[in-house]
Amino acid sequence: MWLRRTLLPVITAAVTLGLSVATAAGTVPEHATTVPTQDGAAEAAVGRLDHIDELGDRRWSVFVYSPSMDKVVELQVLRPTDTSEPRPTLYLLNGAGAGVDGANWMKQTDIVDFFADKNVNVVIPIGGYGAFYTDWRHDDPKLGRNQWESFLTRELPPVVDEALGTNGVNAIGGLSMSALSVFNLAIHAPGLYRGVASYSGCARAGDPVGQAAIRGIIARGGGDATNMWGPVGDPEWLDQDPYVNAEKLRGLELYLSSGSGLPGHYEQPGVMWPNGSPQLTNQIVIGGVIEAAANLCTQQVAQRFADLGIPATVDLEPTGTHSWGYWQDDLRSSWPVLARALDLPA
Repeated sequence: MWLRRTLLPVITAAVTLGLSVATAAGTVPEHATTVPTQDGAAEAAVGRLDHIDELGDRRWSVFVYSPSMDKVVELQVLRPTDTSEPRPTLYLLNGAGAGVDGANWMKQTDIVDFFADKNVNVVIPIGGYGAFYTDWRHDDPKLGRNQWESFLTRELPPVVDEALGTNGVNAIGGLSMSALSVFNLAIHAPGLYRGVASYSGCARAGDPVGQAAIRGIIARGGGDATNMWGPVGDPEWLDQDPYVNAEKLRGLELYLSSGSGLPGHYEQPGVMWPNGSPQLTNQIVIGGVIEAAANLCTQQVAQRFADLGIPATVDLEPTGTHSWGYWQDDLRSSWPVLARALDLPA
């Protein structure tokens, strides 16, 4: 309890200053990516393939129209090494910056090389700053229309399966903001994903610390979290809490990871960082505080799984800040779990 009371004001201050967003997963876009046209969520329907840009032998940009958000969403795609037969799909979600500013899986990690010898489609949506990849109750004056759960779970999969010729077997992973989202997407769309990987997140939407972090991230982008899941105390915050709804994850391949917040091997002098990385001081101080909070949440969720007898692979590292180098390592560590879910060799 003391730790929660201590971390809460620190996390809130960090997010309000905007340093957490820059450290974790990107910066705030200058303008909302969607201009709302009406209040409330549109009825979900199957999406529509807009077009495909083939950037190389294995890299595609796929553009899919979302009926619920009335816009075209870009997907960064890695194709399998062997497309002679249908292959499974791994969906990877970005953090709070939603990948629009270059802080994304493709630019900040070596996943192109990592997946070069793996027969899996990798699909990374771009867009949705601070949206938590969920369906918002109302359009937000700043962040626009966000119906990401409808898009990701109902509109997008049929388009991906047809355009990429998949075998319909899916898994999903996410970091920071989306480390909460991937659990909720799996809970709300049973049968869609066989495995879930959550890196450095706080899957405690109904907890005061978790809710403060969520509200702070959204406020940093000029949005109002009340438009997402309602005011403080609204029951939907508990409905969106994977800790509370953990039983619904039973039967899936599950992976959770977090660093401790202490500086590790990626904070050592001489380490080369991709363009757009935060200043080392911010990474150590602010990124350390945020990762310590994520570590607490991860331990709580892991204990919840253990108490319920739900198998999960948990990786709690003694060091590590809230930054891309560690998420690159986490993806590698989680691959045996994800590969098992996708019926692939580890």
